[in-house]
Amino acid sequence: MKLELGYVFINDIQFAEQSRVENGTLYVNKEEVKALILENQNFKSADVELARPGESIRIMPVKDVIEPRVKVEGPGGIFPGMVSKVETVGSGRTNVLKGAAVVTTGKIVGFQEGIIDMTGTGAEYTPFSKLNNLVVVCEPVDGLKQHEHEKALRFAGYKVAMYLGQLAKSLTPDEVHTYETPNLVEGLKLYPELPRVAYVLMLQSQGLMHDTYVYGVDAKQTLTTMLYPTEIMDGAIVSGNCVSACDKNTTYHHLNNPVIHDLFEEHGKTLNFVGVIITNENVYLADKERSSNWSAKLAELLGLDGVIISQEGFRNPDTDLIMNCKKIEAKGVKTVIITDEYAGRDGSSQSLADADASADAVVTGGNANEVIELPPMDKIIGYAEVADIIAGGFDGSLHADGSITAELQVITGATNEMGFNKLSAR
Repeated sequence: MKLELGYVFINDIQFAEQSRVENGTLYVNKEEVKALILENQNFKSADVELARPGESIRIMPVKDVIEPRVKVEGPGGIFPGMVSKVETVGSGRTNVLKGAAVVTTGKIVGFQEGIIDMTGTGAEYTPFSKLNNLVVVCEPVDGLKQHEHEKALRFAGYKVAMYLGQLAKSLTPDEVHTYETPNLVEGLKLYPELPRVAYVLMLQSQGLMHDTYVYGVDAKQTLTTMLYPTEIMDGAIVSGNCVSACDKNTTYHHLNNPVIHDLFEEHGKTLNFVGVIITNENVYLADKERSSNWSAKLAELLGLDGVIISQEGFRNPDTDLIMNCKKIEAKGVKTVIITDEYAGRDGSSQSLADADASADAVVTGGNANEVIELPPMDKIIGYAEVADIIAGGFDGSLHADGSITAELQVITGATNEMGFNKLSAR
């Protein structure tokens, strides 16, 4: 399967009477976006704000981050099964507003949301401080159930991202990147001497509002299966979860999964990138056994020499991570796992809730319990008071001057377990 991604680079974002892209600037009609959001009667109000790199702005609490994209050629549309009709994506041409993002916030239903600072200490820990963000602030009608609130906000983000993506449909991209995965037979013929490598992508699915969607299906209802890498790059997987902000895989992370990009860079050179095995992270032991058994079975069936495994979340998902690792290793397939650590504020506690001797090749995204100081910002988009209750915060995190003392896990994407960050350890 072959996919072209056409990058239209965005260097600035501004409000204007007409939404358009011109000379690297994304112009947005604020009222059109608000009207689009308020088509959903579950919202009583909506606002739209801008947050550019380097500005003294704090966005909190953050639900999701989404990159605007549009299908230009080929089957399907962005976010199939969610917004677009259910068709297999991952081929043709998709244009991307590279350097722009939609960020959703408001009175979020859960406590496991996060912070994006556009400048200062916090900005150094999140990739989203480098983007030109259109921030959507949505307030639900009174009495709306939590899961309905989450769904409404999730779909608001998708709709706005697709609205912006449409602006790039007729544009000539600044760069075009091509990604192609042959089928299994062709791959064997093309690269008979190269090691066969796959990526085991663990999807958060630990219960209500801890969801990831694959072609519109909640991952907890799926069996372990396989996708072309380009399907994920084309919006087949989206975030719907409320796990701790530091290691949440937002929709932006799925669209730009760095493990997939890095494997494509080596495809046909040092390895044969066979594809992506997706598996869920459920709560009950029987479900964990089933999913990890299928991961190992597929690794064996595909004749793999090695896999990279990434997880999402911590503690309970650590069990899934280690089960996948040791069962795949038992099939004679070498593994590398990507995780982050909750090693206590001094770094001396056990990093993972589970362990096994087979997990002897580990990449870490950093210690989420590290305490950081976030300086006050000139502007807050959202609600600063949640600093005391979001995961990583505590009573007294928010200070009178607007500064925040909290664990690193409050920062969206800080210890991302796809490696989409700047932290690691030696």
